[in-house]
Amino acid sequence: MNELTKELQEIPVPRAVLVAYKYEDGPYGKRQKYHLELRPVNRDGKMGAAVPVSHEFMNTLVENYSVEMNGMPYGQIPPGLLMNGMPYGQIPPGLLWCDTRRGHEKYVWYNPPGRRRMYFTKGLNIENGEFNLPGIIYVVERGGLNVFAFKGERPGMDDRLCKAPYFNVNATSGSVCLGNASLQIPEAPTFDRWLEYWEKRFWMSEFSHLGGGGNPTRSNLVLVTEKARNNPFDENELLLSEKRLKDLLA
Repeated sequence: MNELTKELQEIPVPRAVLVAYKYEDGPYGKRQKYHLELRPVNRDGKMGAAVPVSHEFMNTLVENYSVEMNGMPYGQIPPGLLMNGMPYGQIPPGLLWCDTRRGHEKYVWYNPPGRRRMYFTKGLNIENGEFNLPGIIYVVERGGLNVFAFKGERPGMDDRLCKAPYFNVNATSGSVCLGNASLQIPEAPTFDRWLEYWEKRFWMSEFSHLGGGGNPTRSNLVLVTEKARNNPFDENELLLSEKRLKDLLA
């Protein structure tokens, strides 16, 4: 008996019914309110007494569905791919890895070298302004942000990444202290808006202190930063990390 025959011979048996109610607008004002209840179904096919649906139940239901759903794409991004997941939309050219499965969310992307506006606390004695910076790789996973630098215009799979030459970043792990960056999370974002949200959280935060692991550049980071204000960033200042790009894409 093949798998198709087995599936056709299987008889699904209802065990519960999920009922959703919506409160309609009343004469005393508008109400945007919903209610969910669960009704068990006995062996005779009759529904039992309703019980309220808890947040824990819904979280478990959604998580199990997303884990079991084999059609949800994830992994390294093929060129030109369009996706309808969450987030959704056209894939930005810098996005290298994407996993939208609930409980497994992870995004890896890069920006090529360029100029960025940066903000600093008074204690660093660096005036806010635009600076020439090396290429940067962002990793968003489990609600946190890690960043690394790379040499050249685009990172290669086997390239050793560099420690990010920025304050507020752990020089060993790349983890970012996001500090006072407060931005509203976009609702139903496209990939572009989702990546932009995380980039703003990093760049619009005030840089204030060295992260764990010490100075991330060969020379003093304050001097390296000031020099990059009016000069191309000196890639000789970058220190190699223990990571390669392929280590992040898994």
